[in-house]
Amino acid sequence: MPAPDQIVSEKPTNTGALDRARRKAYWRLLPLLFLCYVIAYVDRTNVAIAKLTMTKALPGFDSAVIGLGMGFFFWGYFLLEIPGSLLVERWSARKWICRILVTWGIVAALTAAVKTPIQFYLARFLLGLAEAGFFPGVIVYLTHWFPSRDRTRALSWFLIGTPIAQIASPKISNALLKIGTDQTSGGVTVHHPAVLGFQGWQWVYICWGIPAIVLGIIVLLALTDRPRDARWLTAEERDALEQELANERAKRAGRRRMTLLEAFSHPKVLLLTAAYFCSTTANYGVEFWLPSILEKWYSLKLDAITWLVILPPSLALMSQLFVGWNSDRTRERRLHAAVPMFLGMIALGLSPLTRGHLALTIVCFMATAAGIKAYQPAFWSLPSLFLTETAAAGSIGLINSVGNLGGYLGPSVLGSVEKHTGSFAGGIYFLCLSMMACVMIIFFLGLGRAGQGTRSS
Repeated sequence: MPAPDQIVSEKPTNTGALDRARRKAYWRLLPLLFLCYVIAYVDRTNVAIAKLTMTKALPGFDSAVIGLGMGFFFWGYFLLEIPGSLLVERWSARKWICRILVTWGIVAALTAAVKTPIQFYLARFLLGLAEAGFFPGVIVYLTHWFPSRDRTRALSWFLIGTPIAQIASPKISNALLKIGTDQTSGGVTVHHPAVLGFQGWQWVYICWGIPAIVLGIIVLLALTDRPRDARWLTAEERDALEQELANERAKRAGRRRMTLLEAFSHPKVLLLTAAYFCSTTANYGVEFWLPSILEKWYSLKLDAITWLVILPPSLALMSQLFVGWNSDRTRERRLHAAVPMFLGMIALGLSPLTRGHLALTIVCFMATAAGIKAYQPAFWSLPSLFLTETAAAGSIGLINSVGNLGGYLGPSVLGSVEKHTGSFAGGIYFLCLSMMACVMIIFFLGLGRAGQGTRSS
């Protein structure tokens, strides 16, 4: 006697209604999730810009302190990431994401009150706790709405929130940083008074924390947990989309479902975790320290730095969308993840050799950002090729939580190396080794070849 999932898989899908439902889901869900991710990324990385005046305003804040504080975010993130992913699968995405947004917005704004390194470390740790579960929760949430043929493209539209955040935030943060400072241009000194007693670096944290709170309320009102709950779909469209997703589950019905503990110990899950750890080590190492690298190598002023740091994410945006589109078109994931990362590694390795040639330096960091970002849509499609439901949700949380500890390692290593050697070069080469390890794992893992689909591992 066939299993229930197998019976469901035999029902035909209303193609016209399905296509309408897919289009509506894209336009209804992805813009809001994308905007939330933009704010999330700004709130975790705006310290890279705030640092440029924060270290001058607060005694005892040097590169090592800032690097360590940047990394403390990821320890808090690590602790609650897996429970957050499971809550999205078993409870409610909109309620959990709302909670995340509101609490991280409050903590992000309160970072403006820090006075000592210990307070800074605590604020960053609490910010990680508050935000934990958002990213993997959205990855899991998208599996509730988008069939596998659409998933990488949907992921790419969500993931471009990171380069958009890097493009949009520097100039806004730059304008905020001027509050409470004196600037000299053409021999004329202009004083920008403090506002409500707060300096510019404090307003960076406050002004980027408030939108998260507002978005949390919007998510609660506007997001829909699953297609069957969507009043903005017709009954025919709801049924068609639910049927398509059920058909995909049925294709995997003949395989024994893994328990959560089995998934956590699965070799491919552990290797994907290691690969993501290596990529985030490089990603945050570059992102957190690029403004400081440009400042040190070229003695640039704040206005120039905040224009230049926009260029790498601009290329990353285009590369991420292309890879997401082409990966879905070809149904190939492995090379779409490994090749961009490899090219980014080569560019990063060449960057110290370009010192003294600003244009070449920027080109190298543009290619690095493009490689690190472009690999992500294809990479995050890999777990669903051999895991389902709770095992997939928990494993995505594991990969992201442990992997993101690389966000502690990368900035910390660069800050420490620069403090003790006076140069960023050694830290940059360390990041290159991390990227190479990521490439090797993905290439030899055996997942995501063209046409592999949802075959069993």
